[in-house]
Parts: sequence; structure tokens; C-alpha cells
Amino acid sequence: MEASAKKILVLGLGNDIISDDAVGLFVARAVRERLGNALEVDVVDCCEMGLSLLDYIVGHKFLLVVDSVQTGEAAPGTIHEVGEEDLKTLPGMSPHFLGVGEILVLGRTLGLPMPGVVKIFAIEVADAHTLCEQLTPELQQALPGIVERALQVVQAWR
Repeated sequence: MEASAKKILVLGLGNDIISDDAVGLFVARAVRERLGNALEVDVVDCCEMGLSLLDYIVGHKFLLVVDSVQTGEAAPGTIHEVGEEDLKTLPGMSPHFLGVGEILVLGRTLGLPMPGVVKIFAIEVADAHTLCEQLTPELQQALPGIVERALQVVQAWR
């Protein structure tokens, strides 16, 4: 495992064939397009979870994870901004979140260079179960605002 030369990682997670579950992928792709080849930022859209995430995360100082969540307590498109310490208490979690939390602990236990600052955008979704390569209209409408908020976080870390 090689440490990244870039200090910031935007990691969009999801399943690209399950409607709103793909919101993290859409956000990452839009952030990458907006940032171009920013020297200090890696942007990854990833359908993986668990141990495979370690390779992406190692070596970054800042980590922004974007994934879907369905709590039923907020409108679709709502950004639940949480920190690493909140991973175990977030209701309606995505399976990716557990993978990220476990990977952060494992990496630190192994003495690997792990991010010191972790922010998670748990995006409230309308549909996380239908086979479809499109976001629901609610998420399509919310996407530009989510991307803007992600870019604000990245800019603050630069």
C-alpha cells in the first residue's frame, strides 16, 4: 500500500445500478469534473466496501465520504453531516459506513497513515432499492447543492 501524495480524498460510495444508492458516485463524479486535476485532491467514485476501501484511504490527511442513507426522518437530498465519531450512532446507515469506520480503526491499529480529519455526508435518499441507473427526481434536484457543499468542505481543507 502506497501513501497518496495528495492530502484530500473525496470518496463517493454507492451502487451504480440501485437508484438513489448511487448518489455518492454522482457527487464524486461532479466534484471531479469541477476540480479538474487539483494537485492536492483525489476524487474516487467507488462501488466497493469493507477492506477494499483501505487502499483508497491510506495516506490522506482529510477524508470526505459521501454515501446514501435512508432514515425516513428527513427530506430526500438532506445532507446529514457527521464525523467519524458519529458512525455508530447514525440511524438507517448504509453498509458502506460500517466499512469506513472499521477500515479507519484497522488502518490506525496497523500504524498506517490514516486521515486525521474525517467528514461523512450521509445523503438522505428517497429510493435505495429500485434497480435503476438514474437518481429519483428529488435527488437530481438536490445534487447541485450537495456538490457545492462538498466543494466548500474541500476548499476549507485546502
